[in-house]
Amino acid sequence: MEQFERIRRDRRDEELSIRELASRHRVHRRTVRAALGDAVPPTRRVPDRVRPVSGRWVDTVRGWLEADRAAPRKQRHTARRVWQRLIDEKGARVSESTIRALVHELKIEIGLDRSQVMVPQTHVAGRDAEVDFGDFVAVIAGERLQLHMFVMRLSSSARSVHIAYGNVATEAFLDGHVRAFEAFGGVPTGQVRYDNLKPAVLRVLLGRERLENPRFIALRSHYQFDSFFCQPGQEGAHEKGGVEGEIGRFRRRHLTPVPHAASLAELNEMLAAADAADDHRRVAARTETVGQAAAREVPLLNPLPDHAFEASTVLSCRVDTKARICVRQSYYSVPARLAGRRVQVALGADWIAVRHDGVLVARHTRSLHKGSEDLVLDHYLEVLTRRPGALPGATALVTARADDTFTASHQRFWDTARRRAGDSAGTKALIEVLLLHRALPVEAVLAGIDAALAAGRCDPDVVAVEARRHRDGGHRAAVPPAVSPAAAAAGERPVPTLDGYDELLEPGT
Repeated sequence: MEQFERIRRDRRDEELSIRELASRHRVHRRTVRAALGDAVPPTRRVPDRVRPVSGRWVDTVRGWLEADRAAPRKQRHTARRVWQRLIDEKGARVSESTIRALVHELKIEIGLDRSQVMVPQTHVAGRDAEVDFGDFVAVIAGERLQLHMFVMRLSSSARSVHIAYGNVATEAFLDGHVRAFEAFGGVPTGQVRYDNLKPAVLRVLLGRERLENPRFIALRSHYQFDSFFCQPGQEGAHEKGGVEGEIGRFRRRHLTPVPHAASLAELNEMLAAADAADDHRRVAARTETVGQAAAREVPLLNPLPDHAFEASTVLSCRVDTKARICVRQSYYSVPARLAGRRVQVALGADWIAVRHDGVLVARHTRSLHKGSEDLVLDHYLEVLTRRPGALPGATALVTARADDTFTASHQRFWDTARRRAGDSAGTKALIEVLLLHRALPVEAVLAGIDAALAAGRCDPDVVAVEARRHRDGGHRAAVPPAVSPAAAAAGERPVPTLDGYDELLEPGT
């Protein structure tokens, strides 16, 4: 291009002949004539190149690929298999890379390539969303675990909610919707797109037909949204490409390096903070941030129902002889008096509530492990009163020490009581102190223990008096007011009270 420009400039400025221009620029006279005739050089003609090695195999490979049209998708020729057959059956001497290039061209020619043309989409604000689960690794309480991340993404603004769960069970799937809708402040007015997750789809039928999970149908009816299920496998991945890409982006941006947290709840707080930080990012070449786009989209969502959907699953479990129930292959304790009875269990995504005759008797954080035991020491105190020798080796005591519900103050009281009264009596005294936690705040009982030990006493009654005094702010109970003569004449008397009785049990008396 530059040479043509110089030739034309010299012709214009100096009026040189074609021969003189060819001599000056050291080109053929044909080139000079072409430059003077047109400022743009002619397109270089590329000769058709004959395939010196693979050319003789083109028809053979084309025949094999044509036959693949009638073969199962997973039993069609790959480029490597084509190369292997040429070597083994035809005695060809050709490299694998050459055959790969040939197969690629022929598949495009006969329409067997897997590439699909995608139609660009414009998402109306407030209408659509996408849902999926993504796996990731985190360290929880010092243990490296494989966890699952529920992701819901608003298609227009790209605002997303990420929630970590220990499983992809129905409870996690439903709970993720409830929490995501609450985080968005509304429900999409159009469709929510899914792949064929088991919590939503029990069976894939012909075409777009699905046999859906009744619990998912109830959730959809409660929040009044429509669902759209993608084609199974890789063919349908592009139908919800926004959330597919969001999972990878979030993993790289916020879960690298591997996050550490004391609990799953703390990890979810970290994910919520990451979601808030993502409001300041921009998607591709958009001029507004995700947060600014979401500020326009959220008012267009349908309002939330008056109450949240109950995402838990109701189960019936029998309590074993160790006062435990088994839920999803993990064990949880209940009060020992319920051993051998049947209880009702509400199984949530990250919690378990146990009821007997409609009364809540136990609540646990759902375990992240199969075969684990989550035992509460308080559930075994009545049994330990009769069998105090079982306390030192009790699994529930090990758990209580690990989560700091059995403190150093409890241990000092126990050690002192056993030295003074013996193992059995000293342990029973500790158990009576532990029973005080059912009626008094934890800090009050611990203050009562410290006050009793400071006074040289290991009496549970003294601990109770001091704990109540701490709860009441350290004041003595008020003396009941005197009855007026008029009230006495009318036969009116104050309601009896024992508020001052504890004051008779002063330390050292």
